[in-house]
Amino acid sequence: MQTLVGIINMIPARVLPVALLKLCVWTRWCGGVGRFLQTSRILGVDEEQVLAQSQIEFQLKELESHVTNVNLFTGVQFKQYGLHYVEILLENELRIRYPLPVVQV
Repeated sequence: MQTLVGIINMIPARVLPVALLKLCVWTRWCGGVGRFLQTSRILGVDEEQVLAQSQIEFQLKELESHVTNVNLFTGVQFKQYGLHYVEILLENELRIRYPLPVVQV
């Protein structure tokens, strides 16, 4: 059983750059069969610079199975305030993209 603590929807920072010792991105996959490659990446405010990237290979053996992947990013440094983005790709095809704001506090 997995328990999540410290779920964030933004990164508060007093000064820049701000570095995170650990940042985890969790994904859950189901409804498919086969071997897959998941790529998770964090983009800068320009939406082009890749600040961090991680890949995980996984397998779904049958339609009823599911897999939970955890991408652990260490030492990610944010140098600008504003909207950064997390992108999740499956077999190099973008599946989900969501904002990760870095806000001044």
